[in-house]
Amino acid sequence: MRGKIIKGIAGFYLVDCGGEVLTCKARGLFRKQGERPLVGDLAEVEAAQTSESEANIVALLPRRNRLIRPAVSNVDQALLVMAVKTPAPQFYLLDQYLVTMELQDIPAAILFTKEDLDSGELADYRRCYEAAGYPVFSVSAEKGSGIEALRGHLAGKTTVLAGPSGVGKSTLTNLLCPEAKMETGELSRKNARGKQTTRHTELFCLGENSYLLDTPGFTALEVKTDEAGLKQAFPEFRSLEGQCRFTGCNHRAEPNCAVKAAVERGYIAESRYESYRKMAEEIAERRKY
Repeated sequence: MRGKIIKGIAGFYLVDCGGEVLTCKARGLFRKQGERPLVGDLAEVEAAQTSESEANIVALLPRRNRLIRPAVSNVDQALLVMAVKTPAPQFYLLDQYLVTMELQDIPAAILFTKEDLDSGELADYRRCYEAAGYPVFSVSAEKGSGIEALRGHLAGKTTVLAGPSGVGKSTLTNLLCPEAKMETGELSRKNARGKQTTRHTELFCLGENSYLLDTPGFTALEVKTDEAGLKQAFPEFRSLEGQCRFTGCNHRAEPNCAVKAAVERGYIAESRYESYRKMAEEIAERRKY
């Protein structure tokens, strides 16, 4: 029997086999191979011989893609979530997410929640990322605005939802899929950061062939690439390829750099360029060790 893993927690996996959801354990052979099933995997399952679970996962079908953090597979696109404010957007983290998706060749869009708190910043955020080539959406759970436009973007796709705690990912999941009944939390009064309410990754059905992967929030991410790969992971840099004075320009210290000139003219957002510089410095620092 074949099914799709929709949830994994404490060594058990829920596998949707054509509408019948089975509680499964993974065979020990996965541990021996240094592998583990991921939410989003297509799996072969067999009836269990013991009462510990209903079935066993005996094989995983080849994956189209795989993300390490969040740990999911077979996604069509990513929706990267930040709040307009409360908590304030973490743009460096957002840029790390975007680079990670570019490296995996997974299309990404950006969603700003808490649109009702906007006092003019949202237009600047939108300009910055649309100029880089990313679709940008905004919603207000309070007012219910923006939800239908977002549904259209999610239709017919398996979408991984990622972002830090407190930005409203669980609230959004509940709006899009009321039967999810996700726990939601309040911000810490001390530091205006979110409390993590999602503790596992779970796949929810939004309609025919439309799935949403809600994942735990986190505030740190390490980009796994070299500087050449990093340059290619910024779409607005790729459009200027070959226009710098030096072949192989790293867009940092070199003179007559087309990327730096585009930043100075306002064609590339300065915040995006600063994210690139910071990631490049971190990559160079790791290379020393």
